[in-house]
Amino acid sequence: QVQLVESGGGLVQAGGSLTLSCAVSRSIFSINAMNWYRQAPGKERELVATISSSGNTNHQRSVQGRFTISRDNAKNTVYLQMNSLKPEDTGVYYCNAYLETALQNYDYWGQGTQVTVSS
Repeated sequence: QVQLVESGGGLVQAGGSLTLSCAVSRSIFSINAMNWYRQAPGKERELVATISSSGNTNHQRSVQGRFTISRDNAKNTVYLQMNSLKPEDTGVYYCNAYLETALQNYDYWGQGTQVTVSS
């Protein structure tokens, strides 16, 4: 079992910045992908950014150039640096760990952290 705990959310004005952290209960070195998702009120959860075990990253087009996902294997922590925030970035942000094994694949989720961007 893998526990993920997000932190760093809050209320910020448009144009501001926040850094989300996701602390993982085990080594993230071999976790295939660490992801940040978000869910706005009344909308489906969407993938915001991904970082692979090799460090390759991918960001949703709407956040490219503003958000950056990173990982610190020594601290078993994944980050999402969010700059130039917009009201449409408001939502609950979830950390996700995707792990592949020989027998099956696993998805683990954190409890989420609220991000609210005021205009």
